[in-house]
Amino acid sequence: MMDKTLLLRYIEGEVSDQDKATVVNWLDADPENMKEYLSLRKLHDLTLWQESGRAPLLANVPVKSGPRFGRSILISTTKVAAIFMLALLVYKFLLPGSPAPESVALQTLHVPAGQRALITLVDGTKVWLNANTTFTFPNQFSDQKREVRLQGEGYFDVTKDKTNPFLVKTENYDVKVWGTEFNVMAYPGNDLFETSLLEGSVEVMKSGGAQGAFIQPNERLFWDGKSLKKAPIIHFNHFLWKEGIISFDNEKFPDLVKKLELYFDLRIEVRNEKLLKYRCTGKFRTKDGVEHILKVLQLSNDFTFKMDDKQNLIVIE
Repeated sequence: MMDKTLLLRYIEGEVSDQDKATVVNWLDADPENMKEYLSLRKLHDLTLWQESGRAPLLANVPVKSGPRFGRSILISTTKVAAIFMLALLVYKFLLPGSPAPESVALQTLHVPAGQRALITLVDGTKVWLNANTTFTFPNQFSDQKREVRLQGEGYFDVTKDKTNPFLVKTENYDVKVWGTEFNVMAYPGNDLFETSLLEGSVEVMKSGGAQGAFIQPNERLFWDGKSLKKAPIIHFNHFLWKEGIISFDNEKFPDLVKKLELYFDLRIEVRNEKLLKYRCTGKFRTKDGVEHILKVLQLSNDFTFKMDDKQNLIVIE
């Protein structure tokens, strides 16, 4: 019988390397151990999600970022987690109402694999950034447009401004809005592109184009391999990634693998052809890592996997 105190510390990511190895070996020893762990995990999660006061911490901290920004700026500290560990991502943004810099300067934030972040832009727009995402934005917006660049996945709650549109530029498409809530998935070098609209109205156009396609609330526009297609949003649980939860709803195993590769910045090679027909439904916390996700999937599917850290590769057989 495993010590429940140790399991809880493992769930929280507050264990030593030696204790991690003890827990992992225990999980591998018997499928019943994994079931016990999942039961404890579920109870822990229910308690965790009902807690209050888990919003990002805010503090005014002087930060040196060159002579142009020699002033105190607001720091948003978001508690996030990577595999088997708890980490802190600290991102900076300009406090609304503060004196404008002498000239526009671009700032770039990169969210590492397995983590996420929330930032607030100078106009009050909130942007949630998913794992392995790069986001570029100016330290101030012009009077004619508000333009940012996204490589990865972001959820936007845009401050309304009828005279000053907000433009999200991606590798292949631009998303133009005035004030709305929407999600964009556009990882570079990947054929996955999707814009989902929760509130307001957005226009999706080919990069640099003058006119595009409009979608309405609860609709999504996505690339199907040949062209952009419009369809209703079916799985709203996908947007739980903002809270650190990866959700799959009747997802094809190859599509699940593709997203895990993006979120955790690794390669997954599937050699078990039977899995290609498998569909997956479930919710996983990002902080648990890809190894935990695969161990859970093993409970209902017959496969094994090996991790090669040197090549950043997982082989599923």
